[in-house]
Amino acid sequence: MVKALGALAAGHLLAMLAILLPFSMMTVLLDWQTEIRVGAAALVIAAGAYLLINRRHPRILARVHPSRLVLWSFLAAMAHGAGLMLLPIYLGISGMESGEAGHTAARELMERNIGSAFLVALAHTAAMMVAGGVIAAGTYYYLGLRFLKRTWFNLDLVWALSLILVGLSGLYLAINGH
Repeated sequence: MVKALGALAAGHLLAMLAILLPFSMMTVLLDWQTEIRVGAAALVIAAGAYLLINRRHPRILARVHPSRLVLWSFLAAMAHGAGLMLLPIYLGISGMESGEAGHTAARELMERNIGSAFLVALAHTAAMMVAGGVIAAGTYYYLGLRFLKRTWFNLDLVWALSLILVGLSGLYLAINGH
């Protein structure tokens, strides 16, 4: 059980880092920071809208062998836009004033952004694991496994709407300079 939880966390963390690390290294584009944040927010909103329209789960997730739980977790997080969801907020956290020029400022920004990318990905993964564990334990202890056999509730609509909400929040913060 602990091994499976570790595999799920590792896959989710890798998905976050796959999205956040490339953006942490984009120090060359400091002058375009607001435009990049607006684009990232628009991408998150578009992903949420796509998930609202297309309700089918990606079939590739069902084809991953159970022994490859890290890979499944990575693909599931990527398919659901978890790293993408963090991008507009992360870019706002890691930004630097465009007036700071020179190689020293770029090196400092890249070092700080890589650290921030890891910190944001770790914080998100920890929050996801704790929230998922609480929900799973609550379901198991209070509702029981029989409830899950008889009832299926799909949270895809909630997830799609949360992507849109986070995208709109990131868009608002990017436009208003936060």
